[in-house]
Amino acid sequence: MTNRSPLDAEHRALKAHMGAFAGWEMPISYAGTVAEHTAVRTDAGVFDVSHLGKILVSGDGAAAVLDAALTNRFVDLADGRARYTLMLDDEGGIVDDMIVYHLGDDYLVVPNASNVDEVERRLRVTGAATIERNDDAILALQGPRSRVVLDEVIKDVPMLGYMHMARAGEYGIARSGYTGEHGYEIFARAEQAPALWRAILAQGVTPCGLAARDTLRTEMGYPLHGNDIDRDTLPAEAGLQWAIGTNKAGFAGKAAIESKEPRKTIVGITMTERVIPRKGCPVATNGQTVGTCTSGTFSPTLKTGIALASVAPGSVKDGDIVTVDVRGKTGAGVVVKPPFVDATPK
Repeated sequence: MTNRSPLDAEHRALKAHMGAFAGWEMPISYAGTVAEHTAVRTDAGVFDVSHLGKILVSGDGAAAVLDAALTNRFVDLADGRARYTLMLDDEGGIVDDMIVYHLGDDYLVVPNASNVDEVERRLRVTGAATIERNDDAILALQGPRSRVVLDEVIKDVPMLGYMHMARAGEYGIARSGYTGEHGYEIFARAEQAPALWRAILAQGVTPCGLAARDTLRTEMGYPLHGNDIDRDTLPAEAGLQWAIGTNKAGFAGKAAIESKEPRKTIVGITMTERVIPRKGCPVATNGQTVGTCTSGTFSPTLKTGIALASVAPGSVKDGDIVTVDVRGKTGAGVVVKPPFVDATPK
């Protein structure tokens, strides 16, 4: 069965190009990926990300369940704050990455759509807490003009620092996103979402699809589960040690990651020749294959190809020249440390 967003009719009315994504039918693009990407970097764009999981964890044992199931710390997460975290399996592989928001008596866990069932299952068997899913919509309003637009469409939104959250009327508003720009993720009941979507568009905001979301996150070097991270990837192999809480007594996968040496590492590649890397493309240096692209795209900001690649530890360093084989056509690129562009959340 294919899931549909509460905004499905809105997307079709705008003649969005729809496509299958993690069991959902979602908008891939409207006017075109480059135009949508550029709108977010220079003005404002809005994404429907209602396909993301929404798992409410509440009750006296909620924080303890999250601490046991996830890598980061939640017993000390203040009300109105959010944290990025990982869920690991017993071998230390990444089951999923997600953000957890603490608002009032609830913790809202937002996993990737393809992993929501497994995340919920693991939370339920971890300890005593009330766990339930909801069908709320999530709208991601992103870009330099996002705060101006937000103030026009929702009244009395408090000023929010990065990874802070608050309620404004019936909405939950978080200063978070997956683009690298100043932006907000708005949690709304399904029946509220169409009117909110139309109100945002009425402010001249560009509707954006998942293709632009992917190019924006790749420019920032943000990992995508199923591409750059998966259950065959340890946190250290993805450069995500910072998502592990310090001095935690225990969490799922802790023993495994403390006993294993990294077998690979993630690097960035900016192409210097006219080749667009894609997932699965081999990466070589001095004629020797050293790894594989995990994500690759054309960067609308840099006007060239970029990639995240998983390579053997120590095989390349920043500034090295590598070659990427794209279906038999080889192009040169330079190893860089992501992000590829200067666009950090402000």
